[in-house]
Amino acid sequence: MMRATIDSAVSLPDHAAAYRDNVLREALAGLVKSAGEQKSLPAWLFYDDRGSSLFEQITQLPEYYLTRTERSIFVVHADEIIAQLTLPVTLVELGAGTAAKTGLLLRAALRSQTQVPYQPIDVSASALREAAEMLSTEIPGVLIAPLVANYITESFSIERPAGHKVLALYIGSSIGNFLPADQVSILRKLHAQLQPGDTLLLGVDMAPVPGATNNNGNGHSHKSVATLLSAYDDAAGVTAAFNRNILTHLNHTLGSNFDTTRFLHRAVWNAAHSRIEMHLVSDGEQTIHLGGHSIHFADGETIHTENSYKFTAEALLTLLARSGFTPARTFQDPAGFFSVTLATAS
Repeated sequence: MMRATIDSAVSLPDHAAAYRDNVLREALAGLVKSAGEQKSLPAWLFYDDRGSSLFEQITQLPEYYLTRTERSIFVVHADEIIAQLTLPVTLVELGAGTAAKTGLLLRAALRSQTQVPYQPIDVSASALREAAEMLSTEIPGVLIAPLVANYITESFSIERPAGHKVLALYIGSSIGNFLPADQVSILRKLHAQLQPGDTLLLGVDMAPVPGATNNNGNGHSHKSVATLLSAYDDAAGVTAAFNRNILTHLNHTLGSNFDTTRFLHRAVWNAAHSRIEMHLVSDGEQTIHLGGHSIHFADGETIHTENSYKFTAEALLTLLARSGFTPARTFQDPAGFFSVTLATAS
């Protein structure tokens, strides 16, 4: 049986040195470049405790439609989603954070079985503690076994009670933060732990409609590029703080000397690759010391910190097929801003 207690389950394992080595390796690989080459950092470095907290703030912003739109899909369709499954079911979630939306699915599952094991996996121990405390208080019957792990760079094991099928959640369009080849790799890594009859619930943000102005004249909206850009460059500056926090994370972990006030937030729409890109722009010429290296930045040079791919229906089907999944049912909001697809492990 999965653990119902939370303190021991979410205590951070003693792997600080290994974590530091991993961060250093990734940072040097992305920042030590020849002149003219694009510097970059992997998006998982956003999610230290402060970064996770800032992202939770982002999900509440009026410009950030993704979270509330996906939540609205779960409000309407959670029971339908659970009805598609073979019960009893265990829920496993990659990049769970505080599991704010997952409660809707857990409640729906509890309407069909008396207890629901739930294994949230996240790099942030503080986010998992918050999730565990909230769910334990608000949804009796959920058996929580949090796992602190970077599901991108570390191995992890799904805890499956005997006789249970698994519903693996990868929601919030988190898959869009990775390059297409890495998207396939992540889903294949998950697929390797699934069995026949297990399912994936994948949430993705849909691509904007070319030429859209957010109103199609019949009461529904079409997503425009302007809507996308404002979601990643909010008026309150929370996304800018989140972006710069990746440098603070490096300072704390590696002892580097980034001055975050000298890096400006920039979000751009790359139509050719169907993705929002976030960059940090060097405000003037400067040199950073990191891991024994001196890293030079020219004025205006950028660090590419995040991609957020937006999917067409065809691209989504291709991703699932390449990853070993067969789509069974897709759920969307009325405007088609966001899609949640239930897929079986082929």
